[in-house]
Amino acid sequence: MTEAAKQFDTALWQMMQANEANWDARTPVHLASRFYGVGQATDPSRWFAAFEWEDLGDLTGLDVLHLQCHLGTETLAFAERGAHTVGLDISGASVAAARDLAASAGRDIDYVQANVYDAAAALGGRRFDVVYTGKGALCYLPDLANWAETISRLLRPGGRLYIVEFHPLLNALGPKPSPDEGPELVLRHDYLGDRGAVRRDSTYTYTDGEAVQGATESFEWMHGLDQVVNALISAGLRIEKLRESNELPWPRWPEMIPTPSGWWRLPDTSPRIPLLFALLAGR
Repeated sequence: MTEAAKQFDTALWQMMQANEANWDARTPVHLASRFYGVGQATDPSRWFAAFEWEDLGDLTGLDVLHLQCHLGTETLAFAERGAHTVGLDISGASVAAARDLAASAGRDIDYVQANVYDAAAALGGRRFDVVYTGKGALCYLPDLANWAETISRLLRPGGRLYIVEFHPLLNALGPKPSPDEGPELVLRHDYLGDRGAVRRDSTYTYTDGEAVQGATESFEWMHGLDQVVNALISAGLRIEKLRESNELPWPRWPEMIPTPSGWWRLPDTSPRIPLLFALLAGR
């Protein structure tokens, strides 16, 4: 039994196993999607805001771990910047795809399949200069306290955690129930995660492409910004920088408009609100 299996009660563990099966089922859909553009001449840096590289600085020769890396489309960018790069993901299908993509790109990246809560053991006690995670990752973690403790064990002294994640406000917003009521966004979902897991059952994912075949059930947990920050502080990490951004790397809603950076934001007629946050913490 893995450490993750020991940490959680049966119900939570079954939810995480359902997520693993769901991401296995999503992988072939995402590999064929235009959203990820696998097999096309796409720059992996398109998934990164300019401020991310500013915050991270020179990565040449550093050991970088990308947690919950999925297909590794972002992980490639760290290797391109000279980092000794490792990717970890719960999905065996995603890890296999990521290895193929790295080989096709001529990048030496080590990919490991493991639950994020088992990362320290799965990586043999190895420690890193930078741990990176985000853009749709934290919502699949039921326990931020254990996650933060895991991060602390993965970082060597002086190492840094960098989270770039969808803002809790983004996850709380949605269009009005009826298109006839107008295009404005309204608060439709929880910002805080006090009510437990949100069960989803969908044959289509956030990308374009075919329906998911097989495991369509998944579970998500909402985490407020305070929950993320306080979990890291409790694990002994020092918050060094927090950013909020009104841009996303893809158009979440039809009314979003492109920006000079190649990302997307809400139109000028909408309030300026945070859609993404970035947090840098040190050990």
